[in-house]
Amino acid sequence: MSLKLVLLAGSSQPSSQSAKVAAYLQRRLLQLGHCAAADLSLIDLGATPLPLWPAQDHAGAWADCAALLHEADGLVLVSPEWHGMASPALKNFFVYAGRRELGHKPGLLVGVSAGTGGAYPLSELRASSYKNCRLCYLPEQLIVRQVETALNGETAVDEADARIRSRADWTLEVLVHYAQAMRPLRTAIAPVFASGM
Repeated sequence: MSLKLVLLAGSSQPSSQSAKVAAYLQRRLLQLGHCAAADLSLIDLGATPLPLWPAQDHAGAWADCAALLHEADGLVLVSPEWHGMASPALKNFFVYAGRRELGHKPGLLVGVSAGTGGAYPLSELRASSYKNCRLCYLPEQLIVRQVETALNGETAVDEADARIRSRADWTLEVLVHYAQAMRPLRTAIAPVFASGM
């Protein structure tokens, strides 16, 4: 059975660099043969934003996302860096997402920075976003620095671009191994407690 993965572009801006990186990683998962096209989904919070929680009518906006996430074996979460923090769109996403959508699934964190940063949002997400949804972040992560000059075409333009492409391929393979290994957990662990501690 083919793996089902969801890529989440966490910027609230349309046509963002985060969406570019998520689309690149989606293409690589296909090109490397890790997933079939029908088993890969991309949620772009800039193109299809979720209403700020608590919204009066959030069921329609969230229902499509929830269905994709529920069926997924893993998540690639692409986070922009805004003033050293994760984006409000991502934090809002985690108010919606619960254990039914993300519980005991591997999550690959991908940082995006216009400069040389990108690590702080990933630390923030590791610290505060997993508790109730039970998403299991991989010990590996990926940070695309100087993002405007990286991952733009099919071939690398310089050594730094080539290095991040190679690292991305390896990190995606790590995610695939975790996703395969963790599949049985979701039926083995009973959802006794609704919230984490």
